[in-house]
Amino acid sequence: MSEQPDIVIDVQDLVKTYDEGRTRALDGANFQVRRGEFVSITGPSGCGKSTLLHAIAALERPDSGTIRVNGEEITAKRDLSSYRAQGIGLIFQLHNLLPNLTASENVQVPMYETKRSTGARRERAEELLRLVGLGDKVKKRPTQLSGGERQRVAIARALANDPPIILADEPTGSLDSKASQQALDLLRDVQRGQAVTLVLVSHDSRIAAAADRTVYMLDGKIDAESTDRSPEVETDAAASRSSPVV
Repeated sequence: MSEQPDIVIDVQDLVKTYDEGRTRALDGANFQVRRGEFVSITGPSGCGKSTLLHAIAALERPDSGTIRVNGEEITAKRDLSSYRAQGIGLIFQLHNLLPNLTASENVQVPMYETKRSTGARRERAEELLRLVGLGDKVKKRPTQLSGGERQRVAIARALANDPPIILADEPTGSLDSKASQQALDLLRDVQRGQAVTLVLVSHDSRIAAAADRTVYMLDGKIDAESTDRSPEVETDAAASRSSPVV
């Protein structure tokens, strides 16, 4: 199969099992993402959507199949630390911020895998916190921030090393509806403004419908996909842009 030049994520025949093969989380999944695309993955609980994302993030090793990211087969690599640090940015449902660090220090954590100086790391973190609307919160610790603000710090952290791809696993799952919409707007703005590829997993059909393309999973495989965006998503997005950030 010849690789198309604009395909940045190419998953072929991916299988992942647990419980000594009794549970098939991925059952021959095939999935492609083009450069600069915003793709959401949705489906019922247990369908394999998070497992697929974690495999692309090199947090899970598949039993078989291949994953190519920007032309490189990551399933064949043994040392994936540089890929995780610079090839992708990760956002999780629970922000996973270190409670004893400030917002700025949390954003700097991925930069320790680079050769940036202390001053350059601090400057980059503050630049990103301004980007996500938290320029006045750089010295705040997670306990001093709202849930929506903590997730914004996590988004800034994912952008720390200028990754070409952002992978988000239920990034709005722990937020209320207003904060969810604002986090989604921010992710979409970042995806467009920073020209990154965004792959987002969500069980919420409204969140998933905001993407350029929605992929539906069932029983460990891609079951269907859609490029239709919900009008309600656009209406809610417009309303949230006029609301204060939480």
